[in-house]
Amino acid sequence: MDSNKKYWKGLEELNKTPEFVELNKNEFAEPIPIEEVLTGGGLSGKSPRRDFLKALGFGVGAVTLAACQKVPVHKSIPYLIKPEEVTPGIPNYYTSTYEGQAILVKTREGRPIKIEGHPNDIIAKGGASAQAQASVLDLYDFNRLKNPIKDGADAGWAQIDDFVVRELLAIKASGKAIRIVTSTVTSPSTKGVIADFITQFPAAKHINYDAVSYTGIIQANQNSFGKAVLPHYSFDKADVIVSFGADFLGTWISAEEFTRQYVSNRNNKSLEAKKMSRHIQFESGMSLTGSNADVRIPIKPSEEGPALIALYNAISGSSLAGTKALNNKVAENAITIAAKELTAAKGKALVVAGSNDVATQVLVNAINSLLGSYGTTIDLDTPSLQYAGNDAEFVEFTNEMKRGDVGAVFFLNANPAYDYYNSKDIIDGLKKVRLKVSFASNSDETSALCNVIAPNHHYLESWGDDNAIVGYYTVMQPTINPVYDTRQAEQSLMKWSDNPAKEYYTYVRNNWDKNLLAKGGLSGQSGWETLLQTGFVREAAKTAGTYAFSKDLNAVAQTIVDHSNSLGGDKVELSLYQSPAMRDGKRANNPWLQELPDPVSKVTWDNFAAMSPSDMKKKGLQDGDVVKIEGNGYSVAIPVLSQPGQAQGTISVAVGYGRTVVGPVGINVGKNAFPFYSLRNGTFQSSTAVTLTATGENSPLAQTQTHHSIEGRNSIIKEATFTEYLKNPSSATGREEGHKDYNANNLFWQKHDRPTYDWVMAIDLNACTGCGACVVACNAENNVPVVGKDEVMRRREMHWIRIDRYYSFNDNGQGGTTKETEIAKLDNLDHVKVVYQPMLCQHCEHAPCETVCPVLATVHSSEGLNHMAYNRCVGTRYCANNCPYKVRRFNWFNYWNDSRFDNYLNNEHTQLVLNPDVVTRFRGVMEKCSMCIQRIQAGKLKAKIEKRPLKDGEIKMACQQTCSANAIVFGNANDPESEVSKALKSERTYYVLEELNVQPGVGYQTKIRNISELEA
Repeated sequence: MDSNKKYWKGLEELNKTPEFVELNKNEFAEPIPIEEVLTGGGLSGKSPRRDFLKALGFGVGAVTLAACQKVPVHKSIPYLIKPEEVTPGIPNYYTSTYEGQAILVKTREGRPIKIEGHPNDIIAKGGASAQAQASVLDLYDFNRLKNPIKDGADAGWAQIDDFVVRELLAIKASGKAIRIVTSTVTSPSTKGVIADFITQFPAAKHINYDAVSYTGIIQANQNSFGKAVLPHYSFDKADVIVSFGADFLGTWISAEEFTRQYVSNRNNKSLEAKKMSRHIQFESGMSLTGSNADVRIPIKPSEEGPALIALYNAISGSSLAGTKALNNKVAENAITIAAKELTAAKGKALVVAGSNDVATQVLVNAINSLLGSYGTTIDLDTPSLQYAGNDAEFVEFTNEMKRGDVGAVFFLNANPAYDYYNSKDIIDGLKKVRLKVSFASNSDETSALCNVIAPNHHYLESWGDDNAIVGYYTVMQPTINPVYDTRQAEQSLMKWSDNPAKEYYTYVRNNWDKNLLAKGGLSGQSGWETLLQTGFVREAAKTAGTYAFSKDLNAVAQTIVDHSNSLGGDKVELSLYQSPAMRDGKRANNPWLQELPDPVSKVTWDNFAAMSPSDMKKKGLQDGDVVKIEGNGYSVAIPVLSQPGQAQGTISVAVGYGRTVVGPVGINVGKNAFPFYSLRNGTFQSSTAVTLTATGENSPLAQTQTHHSIEGRNSIIKEATFTEYLKNPSSATGREEGHKDYNANNLFWQKHDRPTYDWVMAIDLNACTGCGACVVACNAENNVPVVGKDEVMRRREMHWIRIDRYYSFNDNGQGGTTKETEIAKLDNLDHVKVVYQPMLCQHCEHAPCETVCPVLATVHSSEGLNHMAYNRCVGTRYCANNCPYKVRRFNWFNYWNDSRFDNYLNNEHTQLVLNPDVVTRFRGVMEKCSMCIQRIQAGKLKAKIEKRPLKDGEIKMACQQTCSANAIVFGNANDPESEVSKALKSERTYYVLEELNVQPGVGYQTKIRNISELEA
């Protein structure tokens, strides 16, 4: 353990910039704006008075009626609870599916209010992503289309049906093509409806189109093994993982599943067994996965292909033709080390790449074949079905439109007018199409070009199913009647093709009765009801086959080198990526996602050009300076951000922003980077050479990374190498001989009695990846308000749990002149290490907030929790001043019913997502994590009613329940057999700022990296 290591949250903290020092020298960033309170003014200048009649208008009425209507003819069956036993005030849980993952939907009095991962789901085992958690809010989006639209005007379904059927028959008679364009469809029943439609209209064809494509991997497997599939990867079976730009913990293919697998070889249980996987990451921009790697090597996109060729040569002992020198000594050394370790781990090794280039993925296949990965860490016989987009088919579709060959096109969950790299082809082509139908539930860039919009149900209003992995089938059932006059897209296609099933529910039911129930050993009505309770069926697992690679690689290597040469030169290399919150931009109107800080940059409400600190200095740029990026015939002006770990000579920009036709939350937030994609060798490629020019403007970014600085105290983060851990598991905690136990003496407080329960929490820093799903889960569970970009820039974000991101590097050896030291520090920033730390109210035994509150608004319970009595709070903010963890939040406004926040959560009926078990807080009141006290009380009450002791694990916090990595454990410290008691007894456990003797109730397990002393 290096005692000289320094941790810092951002470059402004590292360099002690004047702005940072000024903002942090006063605990209160600004005084309470009394003039705003007195005048009713504010950020927008609007009066905060609500239009009461508007608040009780159509929006609220629609959802209330939908929640209170009689149950549909085809009943949804709650999870293990019969509908007739529903009791007001008691939640019901329904099974459903989200992107192929089995979930539970919590409803209260007919209103879905919370998504939970299904504990038996094979993908995430009870975890759920930030996107899944936020999806319930989309149901209550007042900007959803409320009825069908024809030629820009509201219409009825009868009018739409009559028009579409007449047009389809005329187009069928004309012989012109009909195209159904969707994002990847994994629902067996939806596929059946589309197939039936094509039978009725033989000129029709189904085209899968994904904004972020995996065609390169699928086509590479076809070329390599004759199997056009997306593999099912098993990171839990890999002892050594080498990734080239694949953000498999963040956005790549199945991040929740991969997170669960990855952490299983690195968490408390694995470390106690003296086992830990090894992870080396090569990438351009700092990704969530790269920040969690044991060793991370920044490389340019042009260096990725040559690095893979070098890795193949080192493993195979051969030399491919056209081999290109890396000219990157650090990467060359890392490739040598990686090759040795992968070879030593044959059969338990895995190499992945994020590239969509077929040649690159063929080379990756060859490497994995040499390592014996097929049949162990890679399964081609039980593949993933999550992405099936075909880039070449979509390009041909655009050509068909331009030629005038397409008579009708239907868009389902696809928005190519926004996310296709050449949107002009879409716009021009659609002008030549007679019938253009969009099933968009919200207005988008593509629906704006259609003459018919037949709005689809939200998935929580729908019947359906999913099949994300071969052999695993999940069911979808409605948890509320349709809020608006929408109709399921499958029902519309059935209506227009005169499908004999008539209703989509009947179609789904017939499909399961005939084809799917038997896969789970079920049948008939009882089997259907069992399915609706359990949520899924699973076929017996197949044995993964082994595959040998036998193709000639010389031509492949030459293609890779040619692409590398096209990127290199004097230009800047641009790498496009998805942020874990915004992904491809489909949910840009979701405020929970917009306000979720990016895990690495901690930027909200914007995208930006991430740039190396060295390059920033060379070009004389500061954070927020707007630069013009030009490439692929497209240009965009976007603020730049100094990002440690970014490869020099490159910039990274997130896609999913810059929406122009969307609701008020997401419109014109950030810039659209999709046009920087290019079509190369038959697939869409995400890297290109660009020029970068400063515009002289500055657009500040709303970053949260240093909003709650703890002033450089070094007792916050504890980490060690795996080698050090094996020698002494407690070495990193500081609990060696001579350690002072600050909890030994109670100098000012009497010890609190904990007769029955002592609620505590353990957080494993080795399991936490920093994804932020817990932040959104907490928002949903505890009615945490969204405040918007302007308020975030004022340091007023309200999140009860935050994920602190710390950088570190070793300052040793940075001698020489001041200039030399500065240059060395800048170069060292390319190789920073990252640690994530969830930070919430620590529920201290000696809580410093309690002693300074003049009105006893914050008090300690007999169960070890720090409570807030909101009605007592008068807003002195003394408690926030006295909190060493900076986890208290002050309500500057009535966020939930002040009109200036209408675009975020306070609109016509979004408040109906509120959890009725948690009060909403008002202006002038302090709030913070309550350890989901409502869940604790409900769990205790349930045990009391059933006249039994409370079971360990029966109560889960919202943050804990959504975590696929199981990084957070909550429970009763009085139970020595509880999971949390065992976790806190780990030799890796330490307490943040223990020297203050506040005796926090949250213990952390140290961060362990599997690196050599040389790499350290």
